[in-house]
Amino acid sequence: MRPKVSVIGAGNVGATVAQRLVDADLADVTLVDIIEGLPQGKALDLLQCGPITGSDAYIAGTNSYEATAGSDVVVVTSGIARKPGMSRDDLVLTNMNIVKTVTERVMKYSPDCLMVMVANPLDAMTQLALKISGFPKTRVFGQSGVLDGARFRTFVAQELKVSVEDVFACVLGGHGDTMVPIPRLSTVAGIPLPELIPPEKLKNIVARTINGGAEIVSLLKTGSAYYAPGTATAQMVETILKDKKRIMPCATLLQGEYGINGIVVGVPVKLGRQGIEQVIELKLLPEESAALAKSADAVREMLRVMKLE
Repeated sequence: MRPKVSVIGAGNVGATVAQRLVDADLADVTLVDIIEGLPQGKALDLLQCGPITGSDAYIAGTNSYEATAGSDVVVVTSGIARKPGMSRDDLVLTNMNIVKTVTERVMKYSPDCLMVMVANPLDAMTQLALKISGFPKTRVFGQSGVLDGARFRTFVAQELKVSVEDVFACVLGGHGDTMVPIPRLSTVAGIPLPELIPPEKLKNIVARTINGGAEIVSLLKTGSAYYAPGTATAQMVETILKDKKRIMPCATLLQGEYGINGIVVGVPVKLGRQGIEQVIELKLLPEESAALAKSADAVREMLRVMKLE
């Protein structure tokens, strides 16, 4: 029997997550959206890919949360997307009401699930879902560093003309303008990036990584990134379902680690079937610790706006 994954939000990100999971035959998927016909149509389209991809996974679309009952993993992509000129912070008040409602309905029908948050502003929405659900922090976490790391890896691989598979990127902090890429701890085949890329070029790559989402928004004009965010999320779900215990950067509630307490930010964790099994605490330089603290402060400010702090 396949695991059951529900994806809340049938927009571009949610549909991409569903496609990756179904194409890989990883899980049966329930795609949920408030717009009548949208999840049903996308699910039927994806179901008809099965004979081509060789996947027997089943996917159904619905406007009702009852169909999500008994989900092993719930991915929450609901919320409005960023528009040109809009920061992630601008999304907070609108999306917090959406995420609150979604979390309450998820709890009702899948009280034992793991929740993977994708809605922006991601760190604040993850913290909100934690508070509303009452779930332990091991079961509610956000997709952040997997995507940010993928962007960093892409730009490094392009610069060095090497395979992306040989590039490891260390990215900490909030998912947004205050993220903290750590070139010193990023490598190509084990070789630290500062030994391979001149400082000025490396600085530019870091800047492009931080602005990776905004760059895509500015190009699309009417939407935001979804292929890479959806694929990053699907990789996290695969890691959970296969109990791979991979070390991945996720947005999680810190309780003293890195000197931060009570705030959700992105750090490396061990991810498996039970969710977050361990927070990996890296030894940071003073300036790196300061940047991570600043990132946590930015999340804290959003929590104040949301009256969660």
